[in-house]
Amino acid sequence: MMHDIRVKVNGQWVEARVPSHRRLLDFLRDDLDLTGAKEGCGGGECGACTVLVEGEPVNACLMLAVEADGADVITVEGLAEGDCLDPVQEAFVENSALQCGYCIPGMVMSAKALLVRNPSPTRGEVVEAISGNLCRCTGYARIVDAIMKAAQAERAGRTVRGDESSKPGGE
Repeated sequence: MMHDIRVKVNGQWVEARVPSHRRLLDFLRDDLDLTGAKEGCGGGECGACTVLVEGEPVNACLMLAVEADGADVITVEGLAEGDCLDPVQEAFVENSALQCGYCIPGMVMSAKALLVRNPSPTRGEVVEAISGNLCRCTGYARIVDAIMKAAQAERAGRTVRGDESSKPGGE
């Protein structure tokens, strides 16, 4: 059975006709060519496919596209504004909090969801927030450091590098 859906993806409304069994992950990757969310385990265990649906982190491999009808979905591609990375993305780069990069989009999205609902997390809250995201390449210390640095930068209203001119509207 086919369904007509309308989903707001990264700020743009998208209308599509999808089969009942089409996963949100496949809809984003194959139909919209948004390949930031990755297929990891395919069973909601690794978090590589994490996207935000109505501001909440969701494993896109476990959600059907029809369930996202009418929802606001943000992928890692939707975080940057033009050439300016989101503070979370920038903090991951600045802290070398990545290796192969496969899990990083999911980590970034889980971190973003945390910082939106809690701009001043403790280190323990950061660890809890990314507990559904697995990384097989590196330890988690740099990832947690990056999220703490992003939180600090966002609270101060500046980028991770502290350069106001790199933010949209900056001098």
